[in-house]
Amino acid sequence: MNNTNKKILWVAVLFVSLYAFLLSITLLGDGLQLLGGGFTSKLISITSNPLIGLLVGLFVTAIVQSSSATTSITVGLVAAGTLSITQAIPIIMGANIGTTVTNVLVSLTHITRKQEFQRAFPAAVVHDFFNILTVLVIFPLELNFHILRTASGIMAKAFSGIGGMHIGSPLKFVVDPVGQEVIKLLAGKGWIIVSVALVALFVALKFMVDAIKTLTTRRIEVIMDKYLFGKPAQSFLLGLLITGTIQSSSVTTSLVVPLVGAGILTIYKIYPYTLGANIGTTVTAILASLVTGNVLAIQVAFAHTLFNVIGCCIWYPARIVPISLALGLGKFAGKNRALAIVFIVVTFYLIPISIFLLTKLK
Repeated sequence: MNNTNKKILWVAVLFVSLYAFLLSITLLGDGLQLLGGGFTSKLISITSNPLIGLLVGLFVTAIVQSSSATTSITVGLVAAGTLSITQAIPIIMGANIGTTVTNVLVSLTHITRKQEFQRAFPAAVVHDFFNILTVLVIFPLELNFHILRTASGIMAKAFSGIGGMHIGSPLKFVVDPVGQEVIKLLAGKGWIIVSVALVALFVALKFMVDAIKTLTTRRIEVIMDKYLFGKPAQSFLLGLLITGTIQSSSVTTSLVVPLVGAGILTIYKIYPYTLGANIGTTVTAILASLVTGNVLAIQVAFAHTLFNVIGCCIWYPARIVPISLALGLGKFAGKNRALAIVFIVVTFYLIPISIFLLTKLK
């Protein structure tokens, strides 16, 4: 086989593995939501204090792998009068942390290759640290001064009569038909779907990384570095536009983890991209809430956007903090790779469950 045919083959492998990767993330979310059933909305509705709301948002999103799903349920409960805006805002904050679990799962596909893992894991968890640090700053301010509730309320009243539009996701258009067929084939069994999705995720990323390494030339690296991620503003806008289009920050940020693992990009290059994705994921929620005309629904959507915008205003100038934390954790995880799995279990599941149970036992 000559070089041209090899390149064509690897291009085909790249596109097939990319599609399988996107499909696996979709199936993972669908499978986990099938497992949850009505559990998620029930869990959200029992929030008795802001801390519990924050942890419920984190836990539910980590389960269903979709901050959009958590936000949608929360907006629905607010509109129905089941939740107040004060209760809903901490849930939205928690959802921002919970949605980052997908990135960390993607980084685990590099765990057998130490050098790649030491690059990929920090690239994944920098998103976690951005959201955790933002919560640490904004959560106490919200409790004491209600900055998000007040500002989002003013914005909601100003926009409530405008009306909105619905934007379809091309990602759903391409992936959902196959995903639905797979779900039917697996008889809608949540655990089977999740298991198949995880296997597909790891296999797809293995081939995707191999294809990227094979096809990447110095010229392609220069193009990515100069035109896509060369300047912070370019990187930020790329993350914003991709997420606004495909309506999934988990997918947007997960796509660059293998590129960092392969050594094509760095954590410094993709950090503004991550911030753009964080804001981009709130755009469609705003448009959807404007369609409803419900002032409370609009207020929840704006509170979500403000949370991310304020976070960017703080942690982009102070970016050395989340980046250093991510690199430090990556260094430890590189030496003891089981630490990465412990990080996922403790951060996204054990801490929320433990605090929730301790609160209920008092």
